[in-house]
Amino acid sequence: MLRNYVNACWPLAAIGTFLMCLAAASPTVARAEGGMGKGPAQYLKKADAWFAGDEAKRVATNILSHQADAGGWPKNTDTTQLFKGDRKTLQPTFDNDATTDEIRYLAHMYKATKDETYSKAALKGIDYILKAQYPTGGWPQFYPPPKSYHRHITFNDHAMIRVMSFLRESYSQELYGFASPERNKQARLAFDRGVECILKCQIKVKDKLTAWCAQHDEIDYSPRLGRPYELPSLSGAESVKIAELLMSLEKPRPEIVKAVDAAAAWFDSAKLKGIRQITEKDPKAPKGTNRVVVKDPNAPPMWARFYEINTNRPIFVDRDGIAKYELADIGYERRNGYAWLGYWPQKMLEQEYPAWKKKTK
Repeated sequence: MLRNYVNACWPLAAIGTFLMCLAAASPTVARAEGGMGKGPAQYLKKADAWFAGDEAKRVATNILSHQADAGGWPKNTDTTQLFKGDRKTLQPTFDNDATTDEIRYLAHMYKATKDETYSKAALKGIDYILKAQYPTGGWPQFYPPPKSYHRHITFNDHAMIRVMSFLRESYSQELYGFASPERNKQARLAFDRGVECILKCQIKVKDKLTAWCAQHDEIDYSPRLGRPYELPSLSGAESVKIAELLMSLEKPRPEIVKAVDAAAAWFDSAKLKGIRQITEKDPKAPKGTNRVVVKDPNAPPMWARFYEINTNRPIFVDRDGIAKYELADIGYERRNGYAWLGYWPQKMLEQEYPAWKKKTK
């Protein structure tokens, strides 16, 4: 069914304000779009006075208990709860929101208490981020990087973009006033190298800039395989946050403008019109429901999570790593356990990109 829609190009135009949430989104995408609902993020908007209180100090003690010797924090863990395991098992990472929110929390703690325990731990976290950057400008999922796909430059689940956004905070916001001018200089240079990395990773098809893969080679910037069902491809999800970061740059130079314009044009060309995804009851299915794609001429455009690089066709992949071109063609487990279709670029195309173009003229 998707084959009828993938090769058509439509002009950039407002397509309505109706935003639809992807039914039964996978935990991975839920984290990428807004966090796990626990951890330090839930406290970051508290008033300064709260961080001086006993509850905040208890939470801070728990967060510190999860900080690995390398300086970062583990993923998929509520670090606001006390760590009681073997510290040798702590595996710091940037994946799934790890490390950056913990540093933010500790910065708030230092601001409220002036206890250097917190500032020293926060600086150790910042140094972990700086040390993890590749000479080519990107960040892996884990540092030290393993030999697996986790070593690649990781845009997947917005890991690198979150790291870069945090670094910009660290050298530009008063909250991090405990950082030395030299460390701020290092953070600024690291951010700038990250921008250059993003530009070099943008995929060209027939000499035309398009979008980005979820992960890229840490040496030559080429698109790389993630998990078996995350093939080298053009990402309709991760590419959005990358383009948004480029649009956030002050006084963008021509290379930045060119990259954003190309990404917006690619998002527009990759629209899937006249379809929507539903979760329907299916008594024969393992969990009693099943995701299906149905025709709907009134539906807002959707985007695929992954597109084949040379054809721009949406691809759907099982754990065997074989690309299929219809959601229905992959097995039940991956079909229902991963976010293959969504509305990720909609806000950018409707609102953010037009506003940015007015500012850059």
